[in-house]
Amino acid sequence: MAKINSFEDLEVWQKAREFCKLIHELSESGTFAKDYSRKDQINRSSGSIMDNIAEGFERGGNREFIQFLSYSKGSCGEARSQLYRAFDKTHIGQTEFDVMKEKAIELSKQLSGLIGYLKKSEFKGEKFVREPSESYGSKS
Repeated sequence: MAKINSFEDLEVWQKAREFCKLIHELSESGTFAKDYSRKDQINRSSGSIMDNIAEGFERGGNREFIQFLSYSKGSCGEARSQLYRAFDKTHIGQTEFDVMKEKAIELSKQLSGLIGYLKKSEFKGEKFVREPSESYGSKS
């Protein structure tokens, strides 16, 4: 596996960003654009998916990263539920609903896979790695 240097390198973050963008575009058309509370809620939940991936990664430890990936997974479920509400209010059609629902499910599976991988990993996270020249009590 290639070394990941930033959250932007994570495929799951890239897919979450794309999902967020598609949700925004979807919510800007037709009657959806005028349902301000629904539009706001689905945009916030889809944005939280990518934001929590980024925040968890930046904390530098696997336990915290797993926790934030779990939040992302929850936000993904919330966005999927909001898609049902948008469909039920006829803001989106069957095809749009089916496509976006599938994207949300795939994103959720990818988050689960990363969580599972991190839980099995012996690597604790970047914040636990010390440079070879570092030692306790040394002064720079």
